[in-house]
Amino acid sequence: MSGVDDARLAAWLEQHVPGFSGPVRMERFGSGQSNPTYRLLTPARSYVLRRKPPGPLLKGAHAVEREARVMAALGSAGFPVPHVHALCEDETVTGSAFFVMDMVEGRIFWDASLPEVGREERGPMLDAVNATLAALHGVDVAAVGLSDYGRAEGYVARQVARWSKQYREDEAAGRNDDMDRLAEWLPGRVPVGDEVSVVHGDYRLDNVIFHPTEPRVVAVLDWELSTLGHPLADFAYHAMMFRMPRHILGGIKGVDLAARGLPDEDAYVAAYCRRTGRAGIPDLDFYVAFNMFRFAAILHGIRGRAVRGTAANPDAMTLAAHVEEVARLGWEQARRAGA
Repeated sequence: MSGVDDARLAAWLEQHVPGFSGPVRMERFGSGQSNPTYRLLTPARSYVLRRKPPGPLLKGAHAVEREARVMAALGSAGFPVPHVHALCEDETVTGSAFFVMDMVEGRIFWDASLPEVGREERGPMLDAVNATLAALHGVDVAAVGLSDYGRAEGYVARQVARWSKQYREDEAAGRNDDMDRLAEWLPGRVPVGDEVSVVHGDYRLDNVIFHPTEPRVVAVLDWELSTLGHPLADFAYHAMMFRMPRHILGGIKGVDLAARGLPDEDAYVAAYCRRTGRAGIPDLDFYVAFNMFRFAAILHGIRGRAVRGTAANPDAMTLAAHVEEVARLGWEQARRAGA
């Protein structure tokens, strides 16, 4: 299934991962990851291997080297990430670069309303997710050696330009009036002032692992989109769950939050602000509009690849079907912000 020579991999692991002892067997986690991810089973314990897809790749894409670097740096500061054991850039071992990290046991949820747990657990669990993101944005970038992990200023403006360009150039996926409006409106409305922190870039409920029994985050996963950027843009991507319907990213728009024991958006924003020393986020509507535009542009790109027959995910057209709805929601946020 993996196309990897298990014996060759085991030999490399024995040389580079302290305490490793084979034989090893690989089992892939799901099929949707941009960077294929596997459980490594050995007689004594399990590890996780995350690799680049084999074959030709776009420059800068699938950078597992960056993932390994940021996780190791954040781990050194006590932030909850799996311990990274080793990075291999020798493509002859598995066919592409990879890194090996601890297998963290715990719970992963896909629906932000947390139907799998009791009402009394839901609020504390979301609060733990909030606290973890606030802690990430409080990491001293220089102290953990990440000052050169990305450009220090202008993150939002660069992101708007990048995704606008990608949207406009992908003719196969077609055009959308709400996307056109957002691409025209966003550049002139980027808030004045800048802040820089490590940003995760895809901080969603399903990218955190909870303790098996406690409302505590024990690991944050999937750092492929991480860089240096504006913490409020990162927080707004996460907080847009309050304005996203349940069938998209497990959102909680329309959910009776109080009945389910969940905080509302105002309380959630206030908790983040309290933890990060802010009086509030007056430009939240802008940041949510920006993130919905960014997400719609990603879905638009998936549609383009599906139309061209190059999409790797068999569910590509199902994902791409949300372009119009997300774009419409994004323009609603822009109108809330004064568009």
